[in-house]
Amino acid sequence: MTQLSMFIVMLAALVIPIMMARFKITSVPTAVAEIVVGIILGQSGLNLVHQTDTLTLLSDLGVILLMFLSGMEIDFGLFKPGSNDEQATASPVRLASVAFAGVLAMAALLSYALKVAGLFSDPLLATILFSTVALGVVIATLKEKEILSKPMGQTILLTAVLGEIVPMFGLTVYASINGGNASQLWLLVLLLLAALVLLYRFKQPFIWFNKVTKATTQLDIRLAFFLIFTLVIIAEQVGAETILGGFLAGMVMKLLEPHESTAEKLTSIGYGFFIPIFFIMTGVKLNLRELFANPAALVLIPILMACFFLAKLVPILVYRRRFSTRNAIAGGFLTATTITLVLPTLAVARGLHVISSSQSDAFILAAVLVCVLAPTLFNSVYRLSKEDLLKQRVVLVGANMLTIPIAQQLSKEWYDVHVVTTQQTNYETYDSEVDNLTFLPEITTATMQAAGLLDVDIFVASYLDDQANFDHAHVALEAGVPRIIAFQNNRAVDNDRVDHLIGEGVEIFNAFNVQTSVLRALIESPSVMGMLTDTEAGLYEVRVVNHRFTGRQLMELPFIDKITVSRIRRRNHWITPHGSTILEYNDRLIFTGKRDDVAEIRRQLRKQN
Repeated sequence: MTQLSMFIVMLAALVIPIMMARFKITSVPTAVAEIVVGIILGQSGLNLVHQTDTLTLLSDLGVILLMFLSGMEIDFGLFKPGSNDEQATASPVRLASVAFAGVLAMAALLSYALKVAGLFSDPLLATILFSTVALGVVIATLKEKEILSKPMGQTILLTAVLGEIVPMFGLTVYASINGGNASQLWLLVLLLLAALVLLYRFKQPFIWFNKVTKATTQLDIRLAFFLIFTLVIIAEQVGAETILGGFLAGMVMKLLEPHESTAEKLTSIGYGFFIPIFFIMTGVKLNLRELFANPAALVLIPILMACFFLAKLVPILVYRRRFSTRNAIAGGFLTATTITLVLPTLAVARGLHVISSSQSDAFILAAVLVCVLAPTLFNSVYRLSKEDLLKQRVVLVGANMLTIPIAQQLSKEWYDVHVVTTQQTNYETYDSEVDNLTFLPEITTATMQAAGLLDVDIFVASYLDDQANFDHAHVALEAGVPRIIAFQNNRAVDNDRVDHLIGEGVEIFNAFNVQTSVLRALIESPSVMGMLTDTEAGLYEVRVVNHRFTGRQLMELPFIDKITVSRIRRRNHWITPHGSTILEYNDRLIFTGKRDDVAEIRRQLRKQN
């Protein structure tokens, strides 16, 4: 029976995503489908799968890995308030903080209402459950809409991050109190200290690991599992929940700044094997027969569903301060999504004997139904706004004969270009030639932040004064701008400072080198120069972040007949492409093609599924 149950679970894990793809079921999260199939296969349905020691162990590892990957999903850079908001109170961080504070308050109010009504007697546990947000489902939905990096997406994402972190620590405190370990709560400090020590200890070695790792060692993956089991064991020893240890391990791994391929491999291990077993076994363990035979528990299901949605009313009101009413409502629906933390929370509660089996099943079934409805409602209601459609924000600091044509020629479909000048005469000369030209009498960190010049994707310091360009590039570095380009006009310049900027990731545009390179290319390769200056066809670059195309051969791309891929940039190395070359996540394709076709090709390759 043990082998049969294992076989059926593994078969189900394989077939579920295949059938969802076959019948184009995209609105229902895979996790929910796995729970539903588990219900059908378990004691509530066909009774084909039974709990075994092996499946229980794999399921426990699945929930720990789920929490680990949730910790890795946190983008700590988002916790820095944006500088381009017209009002500081409208930044994603502030909006998300206020929204989640409202969620906590509403969850507590609803929980005490249930207690007064005699429907559920533990308001603290209910508050934790109603305030949770399924971070993984939220991220997947935002990626599908291609708004994860946009203001609305960042705001919802940060709300979901708080909806996972705060209830996680709340659950640990709750378990300590109800488990008779309240006096040992201070030991949680030891768990946090252990996480900090591991982060500090492996910060530098991790860089070396990436250099020496190979297919037969996979040092990055071994380190990840070492972090997981170390912090899980410490969490158990100090009386905390194992899922908190797994979550902290994911945060430590994220702060080590692993390569995208490391995250891909860990995701493959988790979602390819362990996590589906956890979700399927969750459904297997549900006893709906007992639930439906209990009228009191059955009444709970619609009430709990309503509470999951009502607890997320406050984010709608908060989001309206910056976004449209329609999109604010959609954001409220998405934050109601809850499943990942609900399941381990209820497992802890059952272990503490503070909740009955039928009540636990009612919460799970309500969470499953909400997880089906919430993303579907979001996708139906949400509409892309103008700011969502902007691809990359570019600031050119300096208005001159070089930057103005660039601002005019960059595609408005791909870039939102802003030009800044400190010269009043230049402002008057070029104001009618570019859409977004700003005059600042003085460019300092404060004035650039106030004007939103540091909250951009690409920052170009393009003055004729090299020293000013280097100063502005340094300010942009401190502000964390993803990509910085600094002009170097004079060959007689401080080479040490140039080398320092290059070492920090700043791209130096040396006018003399560019001119000589262009002239040499014109002499040696006139056809290449013609291609670069052609208005109908040109040379383009795009980063592959659509998982639908990773792991596939170049010849299998549906639009390969419309482009010619000349080089591939992978992890700071150039690759000569062939038809059989396998694409990897974050590859940069250098290709030629007609301008009319490029927009759609870029959209497909850059779509984050």
